[in-house]
Amino acid sequence: MRVLLQPAFVLHRRPYRDTSLLLEVFSQDHGRAGLVARGAAGSRSRLKGLLQPFMPLLLSWAGTGELATLTAAEEAGLPAPLPPHRVLAGLYVNELLVRLLPRLDPHPGLFAVYPLLLAELATAVGEEPPLRRFEKRLLEDLGYGLTLDCEAMSGTPIVAEEQYCYALDRGPLAAGSAESGVPISGRGLLALRDGILTDPTVLREVKRLTRAALAVQLRGRALKTRELYRAKREPG
Repeated sequence: MRVLLQPAFVLHRRPYRDTSLLLEVFSQDHGRAGLVARGAAGSRSRLKGLLQPFMPLLLSWAGTGELATLTAAEEAGLPAPLPPHRVLAGLYVNELLVRLLPRLDPHPGLFAVYPLLLAELATAVGEEPPLRRFEKRLLEDLGYGLTLDCEAMSGTPIVAEEQYCYALDRGPLAAGSAESGVPISGRGLLALRDGILTDPTVLREVKRLTRAALAVQLRGRALKTRELYRAKREPG
């Protein structure tokens, strides 16, 4: 398979042999792809500084199977100027995409949202609201979207003033009708549905829900970026 230049972002990179790089990229038409960038880590390679996370790129590659060979790379715009305290949030999103997106499975809608998320992380007052909105969209693209507008058993509309328990295999249930699940208010469900996450209490509820839903998809695999978040919060 030969892929001509198309929009893409590097999600992760690591050294390979002496002067090459192994890349995980997120592309517009082919989704997540694994690439070998031969010679890209060499001291004279112009690709060394180009193949970086958060940089809008145009990439070409050739090959079949799990790992193809990068054949061309060009800048496609300016990178999102993430401030130092937001880089870890961007890397968290990248790790989610690497762990959860199947290779060579196109997600053009999610790809379109990704640079918007980076722009939000660069400018928003808080990082939590854009992260929660992106997690919701990721779950939808994976086919495991959250039910946020009606109670699972009765189908009645969610009431902001009511309390619910979100059973991950069923949806929101009236508080007391489920033995296990994620406690969340109707206000929290509706806020996530509408993407309006300004209330700190609601934001904490929503984070518990999206984290629990993502944990099911991760199947027990720990995220390195979450470990870094915890280490960052702990006093030295």
